[in-house]
Parts: sequence; structure tokens; C-alpha cells
Amino acid sequence: MIEACIFDLDGVIVDTAKYHFIAWKALAEELGFEFTNADNERLKGVSRMSSLEILLEIGGLQFSEAEKLAMAEKKNTLYVTYIEEMTPEEILPGVPQFLQELRNTGIKIALGSASKNSSMILDRIQLSGVFDAVVDGNSITEAKPNPEVFLKSAEWLGVLPENCVVFEDAIAGVEAARNAGMRCVGIGDPETLEMADFVIPGFDGFTVRKLKGALGESTIENQIGT
Repeated sequence: MIEACIFDLDGVIVDTAKYHFIAWKALAEELGFEFTNADNERLKGVSRMSSLEILLEIGGLQFSEAEKLAMAEKKNTLYVTYIEEMTPEEILPGVPQFLQELRNTGIKIALGSASKNSSMILDRIQLSGVFDAVVDGNSITEAKPNPEVFLKSAEWLGVLPENCVVFEDAIAGVEAARNAGMRCVGIGDPETLEMADFVIPGFDGFTVRKLKGALGESTIENQIGT
């Protein structure tokens, strides 16, 4: 029984991944190495400091904790300059309609994101009052694939994990949902997100009826169409 839906933010509600990439790429160039789109895939759904560790691993570099904290802050400052200019037009297609349908059918909704800037982003895209709970990088200590963000979302909603459905675009996020004992809908590439219960390209045309139908099938396909 679906009682709640939990949404990642970056790449699910809005496409802020492009801003993260620009900021991480700029930091890498400053450190003297190239950071590619393929490298950026490893950072999706991962906390800021864990992302920095991956970045430095790619560059084969090591720094003190104080230096790493300064680098992470520099990256975030650049990232914030981009998201401060965000508008509701940057919400991904179909998201507002699907969120409203969930609310109309009595299904609770939460944001479960590693981002520490989620409140700012929600303000900019005018979705601050939509979610029943917002759990982000300021509320948790463990990064995905640890399930803390989703388990805390369920706790704040007052819903059992097995009655929650997570929407994720990152491998680490899908793993976190699985580790939380929740079902998961992948947003993006079926091959990349093969651990999800099923995968959709986006929310445009997606409905609660389609969600329930897909999860209620005895054999769940990796991707559904219309």
C-alpha cells in the first residue's frame, strides 16, 4: 500500500546537476586536472564532502581536512551563485501535476535529498509549502547509499518504510531506497538504474494510477511507457 512518496531533489524535481557539474569542473581545473561528464555520474546523489573525495581521487590528489573543507566551501559558493537565479520554469516537466495528484489522493510527500541548499532551491522554484516533510543534508549525517535520509523522511511522515515509494535518478539513491526497505522508481536510464522497481524517463504524463499499476503487477518491467 502506497502511503507516501519521497523525492530526491537534484535530477528529479529540478535539474541542478548541471550547476553542480560546472562548479566541480571549475574546482578540478583549478587543481590541474579534467573532470568529465562521465566522472560527474559518480557524484549524483552523493553528499558534498563525499563528492569532493571522489573528485580528489579522480585527480590523484590528497589534502588536509582543513584544505578539503575550504575546497568544498569554494565549490558550494560557486554553485549557490547559479541556483540563486533559478525560477519555477526550471521544475522538470510533469512534476507539479504529479505532486498535486498525490496530494489530492491523500498520499503524503517528502523531499529526501543530500543537498544542503534544498530550502533555497525550493524557495526559488516556489515549492516550499508543497512537501509534508523536507529531509536534507542539514538533517542527516550519513550519505547515500546509507538509507538515513529516506528512513528519517518516513519517520517524519509517520509512515512505515514498506509503504513508501522513492523517486531517484542516482544509483546511490536507488541503493539507499533499497537499503531502507522501500520501493523505488528510477528517473532516467533503465540500464543505469536497473536496481529500481521500474524506470520512467520523467514525470510528463505520469500519474498515480500508472504508479499503482506498475507496482501492483506480478512482473515489474524495468521501464513503462504510456
